[in-house]
Amino acid sequence: MDQNNQDVFDITILGGGPVGLYAAYYAGLRHMKTKIIDSLDQLGGQLATLYPEKYIYDVAGFPKIIARDLVKNLMEQGLQYQPTVCLNETASGLSRDEQSGFYEISTEKGRHVTRSLLICAGAGAFQPRKLPVASANVWEGRGIHYFVGKKSEFANKKLLIVGGGDSALDWAMNLHGTASHITIIHRRNQFRAHEDSVRKVQNAGTPILTFWELKEVLSTDNKLSGVVIFNNQTKEEKTLAVDAILPQLGFISSLGAIKQWPLKIEGQSIIVDAKMQTTMPGVFAAGDVTGFEGKLKLIVTGFGEAAIAVNFAKTLLDPKAKAFPGHSSEMSPQAVTTIETNAATAGAA
Repeated sequence: MDQNNQDVFDITILGGGPVGLYAAYYAGLRHMKTKIIDSLDQLGGQLATLYPEKYIYDVAGFPKIIARDLVKNLMEQGLQYQPTVCLNETASGLSRDEQSGFYEISTEKGRHVTRSLLICAGAGAFQPRKLPVASANVWEGRGIHYFVGKKSEFANKKLLIVGGGDSALDWAMNLHGTASHITIIHRRNQFRAHEDSVRKVQNAGTPILTFWELKEVLSTDNKLSGVVIFNNQTKEEKTLAVDAILPQLGFISSLGAIKQWPLKIEGQSIIVDAKMQTTMPGVFAAGDVTGFEGKLKLIVTGFGEAAIAVNFAKTLLDPKAKAFPGHSSEMSPQAVTTIETNAATAGAA
């Protein structure tokens, strides 16, 4: 591997979602030359591309915050140390030079050389689960929306939400007052959403029809005008007048080429140790892409995992550095620079 004409980074972060952006902040704080690679055309991951106008309720310090605003804050925090950002690039290959220990990541646009790698790929490449109804296909983007780009798209609409997970219930709360009427149908009477979300939706008066599924999409004058739903217990059918449908049936995700890398992978999860390090030395992972005993796939836990990964990557690159970075409330970035410079000078002496 020829590094003569190749810029070598201390750490390369694969994935520019919330966890990747927070990792970039911590890497900058630890004075690591940082690069972010993301397959999307913008930073922010699913928060930016799938539900920019959705409220996030479980980030510390924010009783609730709109996803796009959280992304804006994370970008301001994560980019303050000016990491190199490469968008619209999908990682394919990973190799290691045994002599230098450097890793090379290949993409469709070239190669990236790095001393350590942090994989923050979330759930990997994803696409929404589609409605299993033939009459729904022609209405995608014309009444059936798998993503919410702008809440205004649902203004004064009679909206049907299909699903019983967090996204379905969150959107019912978020679009309350925007849509003229909202109905939720769910094929079971058990929800994958937080209990508090179910209670809030019920208290808002939104009808939740359990054991009901979509059978047919109806149209009038080339516009979506209603649906036929059926009860999977009694086989009863109903017709509802709706202008828009928001299916929230989850996503099909894949790690793609990462699955071919020499990592320990179980299902869609990269197995890591307590330092967030994979089975490859110098390769770390954080966020939803990771797996370990007690793992919780939450943004808030991903932030902590990113900090752990970056701080231990720092010690790997610089054995004199401590994993504990100090309390940010006790020192400015300039003070960190002084401390690390003094430590390096003392070591040289």
